[in-house]
Amino acid sequence: MKMRPCAVSGMFYPGDPDHLEQLLAKFFKDAGSVRNSKGVVAPHAGYIYSGRVAALSYATIPHGFSGTFILIGPSHRGFETCVSMVPWETPLGIVDNDIELGESLNIDPDELSHQDEHSLEVQVPFIKYRFPRARITPIMMGRQDYRSALVLSEQISSAIKRTGRDVRVIASSDFSHYVQADVARKNDLYAIEALYNLDIPEFYRRIGERNITACGYGPISAMLLACQEEGARKAELINYATSGDITGDNAAVVGYAAISVI
Repeated sequence: MKMRPCAVSGMFYPGDPDHLEQLLAKFFKDAGSVRNSKGVVAPHAGYIYSGRVAALSYATIPHGFSGTFILIGPSHRGFETCVSMVPWETPLGIVDNDIELGESLNIDPDELSHQDEHSLEVQVPFIKYRFPRARITPIMMGRQDYRSALVLSEQISSAIKRTGRDVRVIASSDFSHYVQADVARKNDLYAIEALYNLDIPEFYRRIGERNITACGYGPISAMLLACQEEGARKAELINYATSGDITGDNAAVVGYAAISVI
């Protein structure tokens, strides 16, 4: 069977199944309350830095969810927007791909472009651990301008309608990269504030105004627009943290946010 093998296990997260399961159990132990999120923003750094924040995002989705997760992550290597149509490997086992939903997106499949991208891969063990019966449809997003986010959200909404799937949408993104911690927090929270009432044009304006180096602003916007079409009316910031909270070095941090869309 063709599948997408792990590319960053042992680097971004433990490759040993027992170690990985213990770490995820620790993250979810005090992960907060369910909000029945239609979508979430989750970071994609190494688990030691951002795993707890990611767990706070996933914990807002009912534990028994067994539908399909549409994963949207940025391409860090400049590839065009594409979908993966094969199962994905994790150290905890295989996660099945929702092929019918993927085909309904009318997005070109490209497994080669997906093979080394970590922004989607780091999300999949969370899904396998927390939602073992769920399937995935991974989308790697190339261009991240507003028009591209709008087009992608329309493709997602149309695919959901055509297939009748029960879907949750995950936007994979870190926020500010390699700036002083206070600056990262101030700028990131300024941008996130625009999301509370799902004001995507204002989100783009604030990102541009302060040159905020969030790597997945396009996936965030596409997720929010798609969730809005599904009836979402607001977003909530669950948690914000930086790599400096773990390392103690606040001179050049990366920002991470857990955001729930309901």
